[in-house]
Amino acid sequence: MLTHALALAAAALYLIAAGLLARPLLHRQALPKALTFGLASVAVFVHVALLVGMHRGGVDLHFFAALSLVGCCIAALSLFVNLARPVATLGVIVFPLAAALLLVDVFLAPTTQPMAIEWQIKLHVVFALLGFSVLCVAALFAIFLWLQERALRMRRFGGIVAALPPLTLTESLMFQLIGAGFALLTLALLSGILFVDNLFAQHLIHKTVLSIAAWLVFGTLLFGRWRYGWRGRRAVRLTLAGMALLLLAYFGSRFVLELVLKRVP
Repeated sequence: MLTHALALAAAALYLIAAGLLARPLLHRQALPKALTFGLASVAVFVHVALLVGMHRGGVDLHFFAALSLVGCCIAALSLFVNLARPVATLGVIVFPLAAALLLVDVFLAPTTQPMAIEWQIKLHVVFALLGFSVLCVAALFAIFLWLQERALRMRRFGGIVAALPPLTLTESLMFQLIGAGFALLTLALLSGILFVDNLFAQHLIHKTVLSIAAWLVFGTLLFGRWRYGWRGRRAVRLTLAGMALLLLAYFGSRFVLELVLKRVP
């Protein structure tokens, strides 16, 4: 089947790109970045084509389809981040994750139908999806920052830490991504209030409350950074706490509804 073949090809390209990026971690000579990111770009393009083809160009927000869509967005974002600030380690983590989510959606997920929704709701979904993806990448940078600070305290700078950018750059990129993600999350909440009639209905109340809680966490972090210069472990903890709330909001309730209770929203 063509879909299966393309999914396997995209997954293979993701994994090859991740492997090439991991060469310096194994003390091997790095290959030209153009080759690596060219392969990853083709993988992202095929991933997008599969999402459009499998779901007939509609918006499918069922559990596995949404995960695959997020994986594709995060992979694309990692390419853009690396164009501005080379962080090869990001691709080593993100590309295999995108490959796994794509394969699960194609080979294991049940068949679902795209949702017929109006353009206003699609706009809300786009803001929410982009905000979630950007903040996912910010959470990865928070983990990188934690690893670097831990290595600094223990005076151990080998392994993955050696492949990361300078600590100050990691922190700067994390806050830049949090700022962009917070802006997109704000737009998602505002568009939800304006366009989603049943935003506080029973099946959406958990998502709404958790999303607002995450927005407050990220907003507090950005204010603390601006006003009090928050950084280091406090910034890492708040970033990961906000991301955990978003994960519960976006996928926690959907996991329970679709996979535990077997209800299709």
